[in-house]
Amino acid sequence: MHREPDRRKSGPTRRAVFRTIAGVAAATAAGGYAWTRLGDEAGDQDGAGRGTSGTGPDGAATGPRTFERLSGPDRTVVRGGDGDTLATFTDGARTAVFTGPSRTFSEPRTTDATVTTDAWVRVLPHTWQRGMEKADWFSGWFGKTLGDSSPDVFAVSFQYSSAGAADKHDSHGLRYAGTAHFGPRNTDVENPLDFAFHDERSDFYDYLGADWTFPDGTRAQPEKARYGDVDCSGFQRLVWGYRMGIPLHNTNTAGAGLPRRAYAIAAHGPGRLVIPDNRRTPTDLGSLQPGDLVFFAIIKDRPDFIDHCGMYLGLDDGGRHRFYSSRSAANGPTMGDLSGHSLLDGTDFYARGFRAARRL
Repeated sequence: MHREPDRRKSGPTRRAVFRTIAGVAAATAAGGYAWTRLGDEAGDQDGAGRGTSGTGPDGAATGPRTFERLSGPDRTVVRGGDGDTLATFTDGARTAVFTGPSRTFSEPRTTDATVTTDAWVRVLPHTWQRGMEKADWFSGWFGKTLGDSSPDVFAVSFQYSSAGAADKHDSHGLRYAGTAHFGPRNTDVENPLDFAFHDERSDFYDYLGADWTFPDGTRAQPEKARYGDVDCSGFQRLVWGYRMGIPLHNTNTAGAGLPRRAYAIAAHGPGRLVIPDNRRTPTDLGSLQPGDLVFFAIIKDRPDFIDHCGMYLGLDDGGRHRFYSSRSAANGPTMGDLSGHSLLDGTDFYARGFRAARRL
């Protein structure tokens, strides 16, 4: 069960609080993209699934609820009458984590690891602030969300798995989901495990093969050669922006919504930093929760420059902190271990390059 610590009963230390939150996390998909519990995406009928929120049907808890304030980061924890955690909302962020039916995700093409979780990652209609549970909209939204079985952020993300995901089309025939690749083949690179074997620079509209107009009026046109491709930051924009409804813009500066590049999302993205970039590898991962964006400095000659991002899944079956990102070696979204294990802890390539985390 997804639990937030109850300080009123046991008074755990802040580090213990953080570790409990981290233990909430775990997610992935059997065969690389399918959920083992709920099967095909029930409720995903509009083709885009924007703005969905909720947990699985088992989450419809009854009885009194309490709203507890915790810090590090500041957040509101909703508990049921039995004290179990129903949801967690972080001040300054739209990401919400609900407790729902346990799911297991896997990707046997690239890793033996699996991630099992009862955490369902949703997007709030408004940025959370202290006391927002008293707002007129909250009660109805929260009750509906507890019983919602539609795809959450994790389920949507695995609809693009490089290990194989079924195509989905909207009512206009646009393919909005299905197996994604990282980018076109770079013929100057021979080693398929080289990070440049597939070219980056593919954004969400390249994957879609559709023109896109941003709020400032800027219009982007996809490259035909990049249809079905999405690089690391483009993948996060595809999931969080195009699918989940968080605003997007097309620069690498501060603005309303998600900027284009990984370093810009880390520095200027919406939400709040839960692990700031101190130009060294974080040693305490306890503040992470499922769905957080994680950022890496992986260019050998630029050890302080963030050039990769992914989504934190939580603890895998080996107790390791695992993430999901679009990468060249797997040629698309992966939780796998080609050209470096998808882990935040330890001494592997990505763990050494891990620098920061942001909760959208």
